[in-house]
Amino acid sequence: MKICATVSEARAACRAARAGSKRLGLVPTMGALHEGHLSLVRTAKAQCDAVAVSIFVNPTQFGPTEDLARYPRRFESDCALLEKEGVDLVFAPSAEEMYPKGGVTWVTVEGLSERLDGRSRPGHFRGVTTVVAKLFHIIEPDAAFFGQKDAAQVAVIRRMVRDLNLPVEIVVCPIVREPDGLAMSSRNAYLNPEERQRGLVLQRSLQFVEKVFRAGERNAARLIAAAKDVLAREPLVRLDYFEIVDPDTLDPLDEISKPALVAVAAYVGSTRLIDNAVLHP
Repeated sequence: MKICATVSEARAACRAARAGSKRLGLVPTMGALHEGHLSLVRTAKAQCDAVAVSIFVNPTQFGPTEDLARYPRRFESDCALLEKEGVDLVFAPSAEEMYPKGGVTWVTVEGLSERLDGRSRPGHFRGVTTVVAKLFHIIEPDAAFFGQKDAAQVAVIRRMVRDLNLPVEIVVCPIVREPDGLAMSSRNAYLNPEERQRGLVLQRSLQFVEKVFRAGERNAARLIAAAKDVLAREPLVRLDYFEIVDPDTLDPLDEISKPALVAVAAYVGSTRLIDNAVLHP
């Protein structure tokens, strides 16, 4: 497994990996890898001839009061996991390498970037789309693999790829959960045992909405109200948003007559968790 720290090294290694019309897959990560990330790697391995994984804690997607400094960093153990999975290339640049001094250029997907997590975290998606665009230009993957847990991010990146005619297929992989049902996230490491137990209410709220939906309810406002009742039973969990939206545009839906994304974000203690489900009429 080759580890590259510079853009020029990564470009050369990726050119070699793509030689002979081989299909190259990219799994972008911020490290602190867990089974969710590894499921993306395995899907990439199954669909591509070579797989690159980026490990970069991207400073531009963190707000001034967010957890950049304490975000978990476990580079050596991450590399050991990736080597075991048969990854060909790890791109692990410094912030200075990814953002040369004096840079003033951003990639912004207007509209979508201000919805769901983008509304709660101003500037977040601008940081995401800028770094992902950079990774696509450096690695030049044929396909890039993302998790359904970050559904709003997926919608924003898909729109960026479409609008900019970027030659990369976006592959979305299912949410991977802990045995107790908590959606896997690097931030789960921040939770103490009691908070972790409280955090299960996010999935319970989604399951309740699915149950009410299967019973015939199609009005989004009533489904949201039902979910908020479930969440209100955990007073230590502070709701950020609970919304039912179009999965592609992230526009709120009134009535559900087509597939709908049900998305929730909440603070458990000081840790912000997200989860989602898709309803199919």
